[in-house]
Amino acid sequence: MFRRREPVPFAFLAEADRFRSNVAPPPSERSSAGQIAGRWLLGLTIVAALVGSLVIGMPALSLDHSAQTQQSQASRGH
Repeated sequence: MFRRREPVPFAFLAEADRFRSNVAPPPSERSSAGQIAGRWLLGLTIVAALVGSLVIGMPALSLDHSAQTQQSQASRGH
């Protein structure tokens, strides 16, 4: 394999394709039952908050036809 004539500031990057590590990463820790339950509880709380905001906000987003007819009757002088 040919070597570069100019100096490379990060020579280890130029030769990184030949490097193979024999060090394995540490095994990931298993989540405890309390951590799993906490994650589920947090997820359910977020979902319940989104559903609750939709339930509370839907009446404000819907058109109320009875209020429009009362307003039109009042504007006619009845």
